[in-house]
Amino acid sequence: MTGHVVFKHFLAHVDSIIARDPAAGSRLEVILCYPGLHAVVLHRWAHGLDRQGLHTAARWVSQLGRFITGIEIHPSAIIGERLFIDHGMGVVIGSTAVVGDDVTLYQGVTLGGTSLERDVKRHPTLGNNVIVGAGAHILGPITVHDGARIGANAVVLHEVAQGATMVGIPAKAAQDIGRIAPAFLAYGTPCSESADPTACLLAALSEQVRNLTERLQTIEAAQAADDRSRNGISDAAE
Repeated sequence: MTGHVVFKHFLAHVDSIIARDPAAGSRLEVILCYPGLHAVVLHRWAHGLDRQGLHTAARWVSQLGRFITGIEIHPSAIIGERLFIDHGMGVVIGSTAVVGDDVTLYQGVTLGGTSLERDVKRHPTLGNNVIVGAGAHILGPITVHDGARIGANAVVLHEVAQGATMVGIPAKAAQDIGRIAPAFLAYGTPCSESADPTACLLAALSEQVRNLTERLQTIEAAQAADDRSRNGISDAAE
């Protein structure tokens, strides 16, 4: 790409960050003060060196980026356009990870491997427009399909369907609350009453507990009725 095209892509990246972060005041502020942007720029450099076979130099640039930003992206990882790493501290992206376009990652996210084998796919693939909440871990050579939302602190071990919202440890689909998701979902956690990611996650888990409690009560009532029938005691006599 020519310098003009690269610059246009860079400004599009900056504008996409402004669109996803209400705290971003201007292009200049994002360019100077956003470590997530710096980490991606340095990764582009490291990835280019890695593709040329300059692996040690690539790792050096990667570690420089880690030192400056607190974000570790392996040079071999494939990163799509307009990745937004918000806050960013503690984010780790493994060597065989693939990240699609317009993905948002929050602090403490891990795209990790679960195997020690070499020359195999060991890390996750994220589709386009995926949002991964703070502290979430996506582990293994699994695919998180387009538009999926991963709630804060979730641990994802299996493939995630397109548009699904995952919460919990291990993560499961929050079908009721994730069925209709807005175009952007802060921290990947659905919640209409609070913007606090922890509160939203607790609300989702509380809803799951309520549903399970109701099911248990239904089963217990049926069992009690069955016991009365077996003992020859009618409801009317009671």
